[in-house]
Amino acid sequence: MRAQLPTLELDAVFEAKEDLAPAVNQILQTLITDLDPDQRVKNAMNEINSSKRLKFAVAERAEGDKILQVKSAEAEAEAKYLSGVGVAKQRKAIVDGLRTSIVEFSENIEGSNTKEVMDLLLLTQYFDMIRDVGSASHCRTTFVPTSRSLGDELRGSLLQADAALKSH
Repeated sequence: MRAQLPTLELDAVFEAKEDLAPAVNQILQTLITDLDPDQRVKNAMNEINSSKRLKFAVAERAEGDKILQVKSAEAEAEAKYLSGVGVAKQRKAIVDGLRTSIVEFSENIEGSNTKEVMDLLLLTQYFDMIRDVGSASHCRTTFVPTSRSLGDELRGSLLQADAALKSH
């Protein structure tokens, strides 16, 4: 007993108390029922165990926070992707609608060509944009230079204004 006990840490003595009994050669059976170290040693052991558990709890909480952040980022990325898909589908529907309108208008109105129909659609979109900008509370002023003719100059002005807005 005296040879083996000093080689073990106190925690190991508590765990191995049943294994220590057969180690005594001259006594047939030794019954170890309890170990009672000094109160300061007990307090120190409790502090060590408490610190280990606290360290484990902090690590687990941090891992949980990490998982929440990763899942939140994944959800945000998926939402942005789906929003982009929705915008792409919306733009395709608009282009398909414009194409159909141009073709039908050109076929039904004698003497019209696709350029005139496009100019008319651009003018309609221009008035829609002016209405939307005028009714938006955060917008102040939009200036789009125009001329008296609604043909190429208006079209050029609208494209110029669009390019200016995109560059800002």
